[in-house]
Amino acid sequence: MAENPKLSIIIPTWNSEDTIAACLFSVFAQTMTDYEVIVVDDGSTDHTIKKCIPFTDRITLMAEEHRGSNPTRNRGRTAARGEFLLFLDSDLVLRPDTFQKLLGALAEHPDASYAYSSFRHGFKLFRLWPFDADRLRRMPCIPTFSLIRAVDFPGFDETLTRLQDWDLWLTMLERGKTGVWVPETLMVMQRRKQGISQWVPRWIYWIPWKKLPWRPLRVQKYLDAVSVIKKKHNLSSPSRSPIA
Repeated sequence: MAENPKLSIIIPTWNSEDTIAACLFSVFAQTMTDYEVIVVDDGSTDHTIKKCIPFTDRITLMAEEHRGSNPTRNRGRTAARGEFLLFLDSDLVLRPDTFQKLLGALAEHPDASYAYSSFRHGFKLFRLWPFDADRLRRMPCIPTFSLIRAVDFPGFDETLTRLQDWDLWLTMLERGKTGVWVPETLMVMQRRKQGISQWVPRWIYWIPWKKLPWRPLRVQKYLDAVSVIKKKHNLSSPSRSPIA
């Protein structure tokens, strides 16, 4: 691990025994080495910690009581020393040049506060788009796992349990901070039994559920979360489906 890292990789984990090793292997296979890795376990009840033990000479491993993803990410931030922050989900596998590409984008765009790329969730490609402030106000369209200038990072809102990525980018936008898109697919989400990174087809969210007497619990939770974000950021325009 670098003594004075340029980049801090923060990986929150919760019951990630089936994916964390592959995630870490992909991190250590990067073409650049000027980084540190901080794994913060959010009170896992499976063998996640055990899966991390072989990597303890290359990571900072922190174990916390179960509090949720946002407090876990913020806890990792307190230990980070890098000029740049990258919050990775524990089910991600990275292309070997991921760090190089994201850092290169920010070097080419010094006015941008963060860089993000396209990614895959199993067979599904999330191509994404160039940064667009109006689109961001309408819908969550930038993933949490984006490279952020540490000086511009405001922290995750620990009162939120959903759409924390949308909230983060909206908070930064309100402070004049914008992002830049890398038009390449740099990451792949592994399929897992449980956790944050689960996906359903976008059209599910386009159904006019409000006109129907019943709606799936997942959809109801999403609609409730959208309402919270809209109220917090004074948004009134219709919101489309999440990117993942």
